[in-house]
Amino acid sequence: MAMQLSMAGRVALITGASSGFGAHFARLFVREGAKVVIGARRVDRVGALAAELGDAALPLAMDVTDEASLIAAYDAAEAKFGTVDTVICNAGIAHDGRSTHVPAADMAAVVATNFNGVYLTAREGARRMIAANFKETGRGRIVVIGSITAELTGQGESAYAATKAGVAHLARQFAREWVRQGINVNTIQPGYIQTEIAGDWFQTEGGQRQIASFHRRRMCPIEALDAPLLFLSGDASACVTGATITVDDGQVL
Repeated sequence: MAMQLSMAGRVALITGASSGFGAHFARLFVREGAKVVIGARRVDRVGALAAELGDAALPLAMDVTDEASLIAAYDAAEAKFGTVDTVICNAGIAHDGRSTHVPAADMAAVVATNFNGVYLTAREGARRMIAANFKETGRGRIVVIGSITAELTGQGESAYAATKAGVAHLARQFAREWVRQGINVNTIQPGYIQTEIAGDWFQTEGGQRQIASFHRRRMCPIEALDAPLLFLSGDASACVTGATITVDDGQVL
């Protein structure tokens, strides 16, 4: 029997939804029947995305480094669609540069968004799910979007990579803490995929050399994330929590 990965009847909150993974995930979830709450600091972009997606989408100004902003977002989500049962912690930033040259303010910004932002987003979502008695339904799903840089060493992305390693373990901690509350917490670690955060790097000579160094000599398409995300976000993953799934076309091997 084929596995059903439908999102029908679910209410998903997606952070960092103004571009890249977040915008792609919002389109995917709406196609699969979910209502989506799409948040980002770039309100104009989530507004345009919501206009494309129609009544199934609620665009919100959302700053994951600001607890009050997240609380307001969850309040608005509940008022519009009901309790959020699926949280996608996707917001992230990068400030590249050798560790000896990255300003302290840039390091703090990366940690605030990539690590603290995941903590605050997931925590508020879990609080709402616990209050809604998800212990009885087991419907709670939280997916953290990490990165294969959590498992790599290199030059120029130490702050980013360290936060991605941190959130993978944070997700396991949350999974253990909420295991009896009907909330599953898992991490997806994408490989290098062409999105806005990558800029035009992969079109440069250096980027082309990097692609040539991958075992399959190609980029991983963003659509490769669809099935794992739908699985971890829906009913089919009822017995999966505390997992880290790498989707990178073998780049990290």
